[in-house]
Amino acid sequence: MFQGMESENPAGTPIGSGRRASRNGGGEAAAERDDLTIEQLAQATGMTARNIRAHQSRGLLPAPAIRGRTGYYGREHVARLQLIAEMQGDGFNLKAIERLLAGAGSATAEELLGFKRALTTPFEQESPELIDADDLVARFGSDVDQRTLAKAIKLGLLVPVGEDRYEVPSPTLLRAGEELVRLGVPREAMLRVLEQIGRRSEGVADAFVKLFLEQIWKPFEQAGRPEDRVPEVRLAIERLRPLASEALLAVFQRRMTRAVEQAFGRVLERGR
Repeated sequence: MFQGMESENPAGTPIGSGRRASRNGGGEAAAERDDLTIEQLAQATGMTARNIRAHQSRGLLPAPAIRGRTGYYGREHVARLQLIAEMQGDGFNLKAIERLLAGAGSATAEELLGFKRALTTPFEQESPELIDADDLVARFGSDVDQRTLAKAIKLGLLVPVGEDRYEVPSPTLLRAGEELVRLGVPREAMLRVLEQIGRRSEGVADAFVKLFLEQIWKPFEQAGRPEDRVPEVRLAIERLRPLASEALLAVFQRRMTRAVEQAFGRVLERGR
């Protein structure tokens, strides 16, 4: 459904504006109204009236309802403009968006927007943090060498952003590493364990994605992507996140219990 991704930035809505519009309160309130003037629509979506008219003349936006001499826009127009802006922000050009909308049949912009967000929403819910060299020293000791730092960067625990500053994509994961070091685990051993966790998690993630593609997406694709099944597939994408996390956590907890019992059982046996 979302094919034809291209990198150029077309004229019209600035890249990334859809993300801003989808988060502002005005857009949310406007999504429930059907009596917006073009100026109110522009304010609610973060676009200019000129861009809205350009999208309309291109066929990307339905015509407004005319009452008297004024055109009025509603929820479908808001959702359609949010979809256009978000897809531009993701690198789609207007021709690709036009093909998508043309092939969507009677699916509403709200349905397409929900489908697109379900596909592209990151699984992680954490907000990255920024730290500097002094923070690293305070948390991991002043003797952190370049080799250890390079390993942490390679594993994605830290992302250099310049001037001895680093983005931490997962503060929770870095805090876990910090706590292990405080408990007396050498930094090199801690990084090896985190590397093993990442490598094995990739296999679990691949298994869930393969399951979804083969059992849900492929039948949907082979059926010609019927419009009446779009909500069903979107729900499956949304449910994949909590289901995968819950299943992984449940299996890990059982395996961890068994591993601890076996390991300490052997220790206690030797002690006797």
